[in-house]
Amino acid sequence: MENQSKKEIMLARMKEKKQEVRVVRRIVFVIALILLLIIGIAGFRTYNFVSGALKPVDPDSEKVIDINVPIGSNLDSISELLEENGLVKDARVYKYYVKFNNQAEFQAGDYGLRPSMTLDEITESLKTGKVYREPLFSITFPEGLTIEEIAENVIAQKTDFTAEEFIEKMKDKAYIEELMAEHPELLTEEILDEDIRYPLEGYLFPATYPFYEEDPSLTLIIEQMLDATETNVMQYKSVLDEMDKTPHWLLTFASLLEEEATAQSDRQTIASVFYNRLEKDMPLQTDPTVIYAMGEHKERLFNKDYEFEHPYSTYQNKGLPPGPIASAGLSSIQAVIDPADTEYEYFLADSEGKNHFAKTYEEHLENQEKYIGN
Repeated sequence: MENQSKKEIMLARMKEKKQEVRVVRRIVFVIALILLLIIGIAGFRTYNFVSGALKPVDPDSEKVIDINVPIGSNLDSISELLEENGLVKDARVYKYYVKFNNQAEFQAGDYGLRPSMTLDEITESLKTGKVYREPLFSITFPEGLTIEEIAENVIAQKTDFTAEEFIEKMKDKAYIEELMAEHPELLTEEILDEDIRYPLEGYLFPATYPFYEEDPSLTLIIEQMLDATETNVMQYKSVLDEMDKTPHWLLTFASLLEEEATAQSDRQTIASVFYNRLEKDMPLQTDPTVIYAMGEHKERLFNKDYEFEHPYSTYQNKGLPPGPIASAGLSSIQAVIDPADTEYEYFLADSEGKNHFAKTYEEHLENQEKYIGN
């Protein structure tokens, strides 16, 4: 009887386990079915959303919407500009569409676009630079110029304003404060450091600018250049935040590369040299800072020049100078953000302007003897 009772108990437990297994299987099946339905619905909605975003906003519209694509605009800012003006349905979809089709070489300018245009038509317009309004003339500001060189070599030569009028504007405290209020993330209190010669030194982006009126004001010229700097610098804001650095630091660093380098590869390698020296608390010892500090153009520096005491001299002071020493182009800015990975701590340029790099001071002396001599 006892054995029979045990068998009955075992059989009952086996039935219970089988029933539990069946229940678990049903639950798993139901959950899997629900997940598949959710995925299917989400996929269907995503497909419909993307498909809709790839179509014109309003196929029947004849309205022309004027937009301005600033110099230095990147794909993110252009996509957002198009969405804000009702020319594309979704900025993210347009951005990925352009990337997928490898079409990203857009031109700055004023455009007249219609909501009825396809994404291909919009992209083609932005690529070819078919602007709605043709500029009357343009002015080119080369890379590597100081405020004083911009005044003398560009403003005085290409506009009706004198170099003195431009310099006076650069020293106008009320105007600088106005600009700081308009560009709070770009123009910070750092530009007001007492050692800085001109608050906007290095902040006027070098590029070719179109103008649509015969006599543009100085403020229009300056603010168009400042807008381009903001566009090119603030695209790296998240990177700067991670590095715990500011736009002022970036433009200061980039200006040193602009004055020292010629090729993009040189900029990235020189950037690595400066990073390595900063990490080891070594002075940067870059000649352009001495030339800027002395306030006069020199083809060659002598030993006594390196002893010139000034906050901008990176021979007399460690770290970066108080501010930029020239206007840096985008390639120099990018080199600061993405430097080469090297162990170099020294470099010098030969008589042809080619840079030679060294890991140790002994190697540097050998390069000096080989490429420069005594």
